Order: sequence, then C-alpha cells, then structure tokens
Amino acid sequence: MNYKNDLYYTYSEFLLETYGEKVYKIPVSISNTCPNRDGKSGWGGCIFCGDAGAGHETLSSEITPLEQFKRNSEYISRKYKANKFIVYFQDFTNTYMDADAFRSNLEQVCVENVVGIAVSTRPDCINHIYLDILKVLEEKYNVRIYLEMGLQTVNYHSLIKINRGHTLAEFIDAVGMIKGYGFEICAHLILNLPWDDEVDIIEGAKILSALKISSVKLHALYIEKNTAMAEMYENNEFKMIDLENYVNRVVSFLEYLSPDICIQRLIGRVPQENSIFANWDRSWWIIKDMIEDKMKESNTRQGAKCHYLGGAALR
Repeated sequence: MNYKNDLYYTYSEFLLETYGEKVYKIPVSISNTCPNRDGKSGWGGCIFCGDAGAGHETLSSEITPLEQFKRNSEYISRKYKANKFIVYFQDFTNTYMDADAFRSNLEQVCVENVVGIAVSTRPDCINHIYLDILKVLEEKYNVRIYLEMGLQTVNYHSLIKINRGHTLAEFIDAVGMIKGYGFEICAHLILNLPWDDEVDIIEGAKILSALKISSVKLHALYIEKNTAMAEMYENNEFKMIDLENYVNRVVSFLEYLSPDICIQRLIGRVPQENSIFANWDRSWWIIKDMIEDKMKESNTRQGAKCHYLGGAALR
C-alpha cells in the first residue's frame, strides 16, 4: 500500500477513502461503568484509570448524547467546514448496560450528517444481543459501525497486573464475533506498560495483523493522580521507560504491523493538570514528530517487517 506520508496508513486517509471527504469524530459520554469496577470481573477498574474514564475531553454525561453531539458538531462545522461526522461513545464500557438503554442512546444520534457510530467497549462485553442491535441501526440509518476495544497489551501477566479483568482470549473471541457482522474494529494498545518489553510490542503488532484488525490507537501510559498506579509509581514499584525507548517501540510496532491497518493515533493527548506523569512533559505533536523523524532516519515504514503471515516458512 502507498501512503501519502510514505510512513504509515493514517486515519485521515482511511476516512477520505471511505467517505470521499473529510469526516470528523465527535466524542460523547453516557453514564456508565465497567465490569472490573463493580465486581462482575473485579473491583477498582484498571489500575491506571481514574474516575472519569478515558473521556477527559467529553462533555458531561448528564447531557443527552444528541445534545452533546449537536454542541460539538456545530463548533466543528463552523471551524473546519465539516459536513459528515462519526459519533464516538467514548467513556468506559458502552455495551455494559441494559440492551434497551444501549439501543436508545445510539439511536438518538442517528441523525442527518452522521455517517458512523463508534462504540468503545471491552472484549468481555461483546455478545450477539448488542451486535444485533448495532446491525439493525446500521441497516436502518445507513451508518457505518465501528467497535473500539481496549486490549492494552497482549502480555497475559501485564493484563493481570493492571487489573484488566480479561485476557487475550476474550479479545480474540470478540474479534471473531464482530467480524461476523462486518463491523470495523479498532484496537487500543499501550506501548510503555512497565512490565512489557519490545518482544511484547512486536507480538502485539503480529496478533493484530493476523486477526486483520481495521485500525489501531496507540497510547503512552500516563499516571493519573489518585489511582492505584499513581500509588505504585510514588512508591517506586516500577519505573517508566524514557521517551527515546517509547519512540523506538512505536517504530518497531509499525514495522511489524500489516500495512492494511490504519493508524488512528500514535500518541494520545493527556490531562496533564491531573497527572503526575504525562507524555514525558512533551506535547503530543512533538512526540508524533519524533516518531516520524525516527522512521525517516531509519528508512522504514509500516509493514516493512510484516513477512510472517500466510505460511512464511514455506518455500
């Protein structure tokens, strides 16, 4: 595949290929929780997750999803002249609720100019009841469905350490179910968990490639105040890798990742005011530039080492 930036398959390229014009993703939040917070799979949630979940840039969940979408899309329309939108249900586990409530929340944003719905969830919170609901919405309103799942790491021991509440097996199972409906899948990975090394990072790229995931979001771990991980960090129970190591991990990941998987994010924006460690005190775009510069210096690109599938050992 030929990339416009010659380095990796960007999300903007994917959207332009899919919709023929610029499309903007609008995050919304609904009142929700996760099964590893309320005792179903565990207590306390992931050790890095704060009370607000991942959606620190979303509006209050007390506002209806439709009103959140209207407010944000009006601003984006004025600023960027956008005409089409994907509504992203971002915080916590959005399939971990009553099925009728799930349907109602999603259906209210199936309005004019919405061309897609993205649902953030967990691998152990996917079943055919919710997938059937999504299929009906897809066909009724002509919207494209995207499932975003937090895998975080393929290292089984690290998943236990971060109190994830599921293993790699649940992720593989969920991917199989979702693919049966033809929906797009985005996997989220953290590339600098303290208990992972470069072997884990490369294996993550290989597994996502073998499963033919649609897209990937990469995150750098940040330490939010008043979390279990913050306490561990302050007690010197682990050390964060340095920024150069993170950049190298991202480059290695991309080299082993299938060139057909689009990259939604190389590094995330984080709420620095509520964190004790956040992106090595650098702006996200500086780190993104560092990753791209490293790839140029190394004369490499996404998929450069993706030669391990389809019976690679055969002559």
